[in-house]
Amino acid sequence: MYRVSRTIEFCYGHRLLNYEGKCRYLHGHNGTAIITLESTGLDARGMVIDFSEIKRVVSGWIDESLDHRMILHREDPAVAALRQLGEPLYLLDVNPTAENLAKLIYDFTASKGFPVVEVRLWETPRCVACYGVDADAAR
Repeated sequence: MYRVSRTIEFCYGHRLLNYEGKCRYLHGHNGTAIITLESTGLDARGMVIDFSEIKRVVSGWIDESLDHRMILHREDPAVAALRQLGEPLYLLDVNPTAENLAKLIYDFTASKGFPVVEVRLWETPRCVACYGVDADAAR
């Protein structure tokens, strides 16, 4: 089995609803997403996929959709005020936890036909959330 990973860094803000800790307040992160793709074979060039293709599609989407955006639950009471101020938003139907953001990136990557098996989202240098397929279930 062959695996390749691409690291994508981006900045985002968020806050969590129904949460009692510090993350209930609007705040930001310098996030790092690591997208891992897997294949049983290589293409004619000897690659799982060209790293520049991951950059063009996935990093391009992250840059346009998530980077320097407030990522919030669509029912967050701050949405109306931030829209009125012209702030760039990305709204979710779920709390914008690191776990849900890892799944969001995974789902986007899979929707573009990439053989993604895992996305790791480092919210801080010490905190990482992962979303991926169960390796045993995928075989």
